[in-house]
Amino acid sequence: MLVKGIKSRPVYTGLGIDTNAKRHIFAIEGEGVDALLDQVRAVGDDFLVHSEFLCVGPVAQLQALKPDDLWSAPTIPILLYRLRAMLQNAKMGLRLYVSGTEGFIGQVMQVAIECGIDFNSIRTEHRGSEARRVQCVHCKGITDDVKTQPVICTHCGLSLLVRDHYSRRIAAFQGVCIDAEEPGTAPAPELMFP
Repeated sequence: MLVKGIKSRPVYTGLGIDTNAKRHIFAIEGEGVDALLDQVRAVGDDFLVHSEFLCVGPVAQLQALKPDDLWSAPTIPILLYRLRAMLQNAKMGLRLYVSGTEGFIGQVMQVAIECGIDFNSIRTEHRGSEARRVQCVHCKGITDDVKTQPVICTHCGLSLLVRDHYSRRIAAFQGVCIDAEEPGTAPAPELMFP
């Protein structure tokens, strides 16, 4: 059902610490902490003295790294609000790193792009669930944590085929009605994005 090779599909190249950056901001969700720990093991911890961590999820491993600043958010929207404020006041020499689920990465990148950061300069690494954030192209509603194909839109109730087409502007994959010509003929949902 998925079309392979769609060019809009996000590519996550890894965090890769920029040792020339004057300041590092890490936006981390859940299992994304492992990506950061891998970088500490690979390049050492000198960069941590110039680092700020914004995270959703457990913070014990991050506290042990003793960054310059660590802030734990109860939800992703609150983390994004704080990140926006930080980026609006950022100075040259800042590097942004994002690790976690695809939906989290997309939302952080959306905020960064709105604040003037080129998406190609953001270091990203996918960790955790492959669940998707999906926009229904019919009602424009967003459904988070989509794991099945097809999925029922949580806003309008249509049965959606989740495409590999990704919109950076809205940080979501596109979902189109799978049974528009013969309502009620959609196949049973199957786990596709664990």
